[in-house]
Amino acid sequence: MHDSESIGSRLREERKKSGLTQDQIAEVLGISKRTQANYEAGSSDAPAWYLSKVMREPGFDVHYILSGQRTTATEASLSEVENLLVTQYRAITPGDQEAIRRFLKAMADDAVRQKN
Repeated sequence: MHDSESIGSRLREERKKSGLTQDQIAEVLGISKRTQANYEAGSSDAPAWYLSKVMREPGFDVHYILSGQRTTATEASLSEVENLLVTQYRAITPGDQEAIRRFLKAMADDAVRQKN
């Protein structure tokens, strides 16, 4: 299998693991479904900006996409409950992920205000 095809296959795996369709991930990232399909098929190489965005937005493991090796350093430093939260977060829709980020930010901002 060609490197681009391997990367595309792992990209597809990460997308499916997150529960997103090609249409959904394309909408989140601001690209066409055709572009997403090309990246997953390995017929086009995903650019750096795209990989950076999928790492942040849906939380894909870009190291795994590029190398085939799962990132374990971060996961190893998380507690069992934290790992479960990350897994659950990655399984929900991007809209729900955004709602959780807003909620957590509000809680953190409130905690800072209470300290002062």
